[in-house]
Amino acid sequence: MMMASWNDWWNDLTGMNQAFYMVAGIVSLLFLWQFLASLVGLAGHGGDVAGDVHPDVGIDAAHHDVSAVDAVDSVAAFQLLTVRSILGFLLLFFWAGALYMDNGKAVGIAMFYGLLWGLAGGLAVAVLVHYLRKLAETGTARLSTSVMTTGTVYLNIPAGGAGEVRVAVSGRITHVAARAVDGGAIPAGTPIRVVQLLPDNVVTVEPVKGTENRKEPS
Repeated sequence: MMMASWNDWWNDLTGMNQAFYMVAGIVSLLFLWQFLASLVGLAGHGGDVAGDVHPDVGIDAAHHDVSAVDAVDSVAAFQLLTVRSILGFLLLFFWAGALYMDNGKAVGIAMFYGLLWGLAGGLAVAVLVHYLRKLAETGTARLSTSVMTTGTVYLNIPAGGAGEVRVAVSGRITHVAARAVDGGAIPAGTPIRVVQLLPDNVVTVEPVKGTENRKEPS
């Protein structure tokens, strides 16, 4: 009974109205895929449409410029908006157009209203993704304040591997993943200096001169 009712409703639609509904369904699936991809990280650092947000974050400590990093982040963020904002536009354009035609509006009027809804949807998605991106960037920008500061190795840094250090980030002592600049091992308790900020919120460190073989008391 329900299937027959659905068939009657579908067959009563004009060809244009059916086309709008079909395209709206396809765009909805694409938009849902983009949303789920963002949640699971497929659209994160490894799969951004715009590429890696930090293509070269191994910033030399002596020339570290937080504003330059922010500028790169902002450009990449707006590049990333392109596909999503277009999908947002198409999503509301076709759904609005289909629904207006379904309610008896002329094709031209339905498309005009769809255009208005589409522009509003594209803008809303662009603004939303931009501010979500800025929230994610805040952690990296703050971590950059640890460059050239001193701290202590908290968990042993193995040769060629990563450990953990205690350093000041934005004035607060924080545990940060770290690697040795020369790829060597640095035992826990060794005073260190942060040299560089790497991708994925990892820093490179070196022992403070004169303390390579000395550990701080725990």
